[in-house]
Amino acid sequence: MGILLALIPALGWGVQPLIARKIGGRPTNQIFGTGLGALLIGLVVLMGAGTVTDRDFAISFLAGLLWSIGQVGQFVAFTKIGVTRTMPVSTGLQVVGTSLIGVLIFGEWPGTAAKLIGLLAIILVVVGVTLTTVTDQATGGSSLKSGLLILVPTTVGYLAYSALPKALPANGLQLFFPEMLGIFVGALLYNLCTTQGRSLSEKTSWQNVLIGLIFGVSSLAYIFAAKLSGIATVFVITQLNVVVSTVGALVILHEAKTNRELKATLTGLGLIVIGSVLTATL
Repeated sequence: MGILLALIPALGWGVQPLIARKIGGRPTNQIFGTGLGALLIGLVVLMGAGTVTDRDFAISFLAGLLWSIGQVGQFVAFTKIGVTRTMPVSTGLQVVGTSLIGVLIFGEWPGTAAKLIGLLAIILVVVGVTLTTVTDQATGGSSLKSGLLILVPTTVGYLAYSALPKALPANGLQLFFPEMLGIFVGALLYNLCTTQGRSLSEKTSWQNVLIGLIFGVSSLAYIFAAKLSGIATVFVITQLNVVVSTVGALVILHEAKTNRELKATLTGLGLIVIGSVLTATL
């Protein structure tokens, strides 16, 4: 049952970029819809999740707020370098960053053997990410650079979202609502700062609520799946989301690639997945 539940975030997180590109709108529209949809799922969970201390609420709220920064970075990167480049790079950065935080702060990967395997996994992910950025177009280098300048620093938001709750005693369900509330507030602040709130009334902002609903349900499924089958197993399965999003962008969004770019992207994608699997087994 846990493995079946893990397929929900693998598919849900994978189709989110495809839906965002299909619905359209600016990053302001997309992040507001994402935040509102996530909050709605959070409100449903709140009814039966129980309360948390003020400290746990504040930290998990902050984690959600910072997640919204990472998501804005993704939405902006989609417009600059497409889904097929954004998602592998974003996933690779998260795997490497989360692994390093786990080792340096939480004492994960104990023992020499584990650290060596972990280092190999990080190398595979880095090589995989590099391959997914291969481009043959003369103008591709400049657009790739502009996309990475947004994507790389904002990924810190995703890393904080992953790391902060690990330091709290409350369980995932108890932290779920404050995290979703933080995501919504972050989305609201971004809209107020960039469009003075004008985008809140635009049709595409409300259409993108679908993304937030999918994210919320997927995140909830991840919590239950991890309880049933363990975090390591579930993490491996959910990494399929990068395959879903990248292949989906090629097939559904028709993002163009030369034969050389396509081969490099698929090879890099495979290395990222293998590296992710290795980190989860430690």
